[in-house]
Amino acid sequence: MPQPPNMQQMLKQVQKMQQDMEAAQAALKDERVEASAGGGMVNVVVSGDLQVKEIRIDPEAIDPEDPELLSDMVLAAVNEALRSAQQLVETKLGGAMGGMQGLGLPGL
Repeated sequence: MPQPPNMQQMLKQVQKMQQDMEAAQAALKDERVEASAGGGMVNVVVSGDLQVKEIRIDPEAIDPEDPELLSDMVLAAVNEALRSAQQLVETKLGGAMGGMQGLGLPGL
C-alpha cells in the first residue's frame, strides 16, 4: 500500500515552487523576443510578460494606396512575437513547475 506524502515535506516543496515561479516571472519581464513580417519591413519586440514593447516600421512599407498590406504585416509580426513570447514563458515557467509532479497531488 502506498504511503501518503509527508505533509511538511509537501508544504516545503510548494513554498519552494512558489518562490521559483515568482523569480521566473520577474526574470521574464526583462526577456525580449522579436519577430518581423514583410521581409523585415515591420519588426515587433515583445517582453516575456507578454507586453508589446516596440513596433518598427520601415518607411518603404507605408503605401498610401494599400494601407491593408501594412496592417496585415503589423498584425502578422505582433502575433508571431506574442507566440514566441508565450513559448518563452512556457519554457521558463515549465522549469519552475517541475516539482509539482513529485508531490503526489491529483491533477498536478
